[in-house]
Amino acid sequence: MLPALLLHDTATVAAAIIISLLGAVVLATVVLASVLARTPSRRRDARATLTILLRHRRLH
Repeated sequence: MLPALLLHDTATVAAAIIISLLGAVVLATVVLASVLARTPSRRRDARATLTILLRHRRLH
Protein backbone atom coordinates (compact mmCIF):
# COMPACT_ATOMS: atom_id res chain seq x y z
CA MET A 1 0.00 0.00 0.00
CA LEU A 2 2.80 2.42 0.83
CA PRO A 3 4.42 2.34 -2.65
CA ALA A 4 1.06 3.07 -4.28
CA LEU A 5 0.46 5.98 -1.91
CA LEU A 6 3.96 7.32 -2.55
CA LEU A 7 3.45 7.04 -6.30
CA HIS A 8 0.16 8.95 -6.03
CA ASP A 9 1.81 11.74 -4.00
CA THR A 10 4.71 11.93 -6.44
CA ALA A 11 2.32 12.23 -9.39
CA THR A 12 0.40 14.98 -7.61
CA VAL A 13 3.57 16.96 -6.92
CA ALA A 14 4.77 16.47 -10.50
CA ALA A 15 1.43 17.70 -11.86
CA ALA A 16 1.55 20.77 -9.61
CA ILE A 17 5.08 21.58 -10.80
CA ILE A 18 4.10 21.22 -14.46
CA ILE A 19 1.05 23.46 -14.02
CA SER A 20 3.17 26.08 -12.24
CA LEU A 21 5.80 26.02 -14.96
CA LEU A 22 3.15 26.33 -17.66
CA GLY A 23 1.69 29.35 -15.88
CA ALA A 24 5.14 30.92 -15.64
CA VAL A 25 5.73 30.39 -19.37
CA VAL A 26 2.39 32.00 -20.25
CA LEU A 27 3.13 34.93 -17.95
CA ALA A 28 6.62 35.40 -19.42
CA THR A 29 5.21 35.31 -22.95
CA VAL A 30 2.66 38.01 -22.16
CA VAL A 31 5.31 40.14 -20.46
CA LEU A 32 7.54 39.92 -23.53
CA ALA A 33 4.62 40.75 -25.81
CA SER A 34 3.76 43.79 -23.71
CA VAL A 35 7.30 45.09 -24.11
CA LEU A 36 8.29 43.94 -27.60
CA ALA A 37 5.07 44.33 -29.62
CA ARG A 38 5.48 46.58 -32.63
CA THR A 39 2.29 48.57 -32.41
CA PRO A 40 1.06 50.54 -29.39
CA SER A 41 -2.37 48.88 -29.55
CA ARG A 42 -0.84 45.41 -29.28
CA ARG A 43 1.30 46.54 -26.36
CA ARG A 44 -1.81 47.90 -24.64
CA ASP A 45 -3.67 44.64 -25.26
CA ALA A 46 -0.77 42.62 -23.88
CA ARG A 47 -0.56 44.85 -20.81
CA ALA A 48 -4.30 44.46 -20.25
CA THR A 49 -3.92 40.68 -20.49
CA LEU A 50 -0.99 40.82 -18.09
CA THR A 51 -3.10 42.79 -15.61
CA ILE A 52 -5.85 40.19 -15.82
CA LEU A 53 -3.39 37.32 -15.31
CA LEU A 54 -1.72 38.96 -12.34
CA ARG A 55 -5.06 39.79 -10.75
CA HIS A 56 -6.15 36.18 -11.21
CA ARG A 57 -2.91 34.91 -9.60
CA ARG A 58 -3.40 37.11 -6.54
CA LEU A 59 -6.87 35.68 -5.99
CA HIS A 60 -5.57 32.11 -5.77
